Amino acid sequence: MRIIAVSLIVLFFTGYSWAQGCCSGGAGSPIAGGAATGVLQKNQVELSANYQWSQSKKFFTEDRDTTALFDRLNTNYLYFRGDYGLTDKLTFSVATGYFIDKTLVEFENQGTTSSGGFGDLIIFPRYDVFNNTNGNIRTEVTLGLGLKIPLGSHNDSTLIFSSPTVGDIYAITPPTIQATNGSHDFMFYSFIYRGYTNKKLRLFLNMLYIKKGYNSLGQKFGDYASIGFFVGKTIFKKLGLTGQIRGEWIAKMKAAKDVDLLAKYNVEQVSTGGKKVFFVPQISYTHKSLTLFVTSEIPLYQYLEGTQVGSQFQITSGLTYRFFAKEPTVELKEDH
Repeated sequence: MRIIAVSLIVLFFTGYSWAQGCCSGGAGSPIAGGAATGVLQKNQVELSANYQWSQSKKFFTEDRDTTALFDRLNTNYLYFRGDYGLTDKLTFSVATGYFIDKTLVEFENQGTTSSGGFGDLIIFPRYDVFNNTNGNIRTEVTLGLGLKIPLGSHNDSTLIFSSPTVGDIYAITPPTIQATNGSHDFMFYSFIYRGYTNKKLRLFLNMLYIKKGYNSLGQKFGDYASIGFFVGKTIFKKLGLTGQIRGEWIAKMKAAKDVDLLAKYNVEQVSTGGKKVFFVPQISYTHKSLTLFVTSEIPLYQYLEGTQVGSQFQITSGLTYRFFAKEPTVELKEDH
């Protein structure tokens, strides 16, 4: 297995998420490790699963702490991904996620609102455009083009009033806790790897841009862009330590013609979009073809348009397993 086989696990925590206001845009499945690797060898298979927990009680007006709009926002999320090396340069990836729950907890005695279920199907092929080894230095450049297809519901509703005379009255659940944003989105990805074999040191750079579409409600969640820089080192042969600095940008929501997001869905467009910077440490342990990892996302800076719930706590743990569907063949040169 190539040296990159172990080091790629350090990227599993890269993903995208939104933390926009109580009544503002924010739905969608995070890619909890699905868009941040290079390519596999031909006929190699990689299976990955992880669990992600997040919670926030932090609210911001631009980059300043502000009065909370509700008590907290909780998420429990399961993520599954399978990759297959069609050739040594082309890897096909498919992934999906399941929300055990996404819960918005109001202040005391005001109740909670929650949803769950499958989020999106992510189809994500990647192609190795450059791969070179010069002594103990290995360099790889990989590009990817993906499609996100909604599987779950983006228009769940919540009972807000009930009486014998009027009956039950429902309202659309805030986008923040819908299982998906309901749009078909395109993903553009690049990955640069530089490994120093003799020092067991790895440097990574990845960039991701997600072009959002409109959903059936006339909502267009803001496009997303991120850039992450990683430094990883292997110690004691099986233990990996990695640190990442990641910057994120989220555009404001848009509405289709004749759709009033505030009147219809209680979404304030001025309170969507923003910029964030995170530090993400990770520890991983590899035994043969199995790797276990734990990572945490620590916000360093947040600038959120209007007033929104920000990022606070996020922990991800998971495992990955690699094997060959067909054993690689070794070509022997004939003697002349």
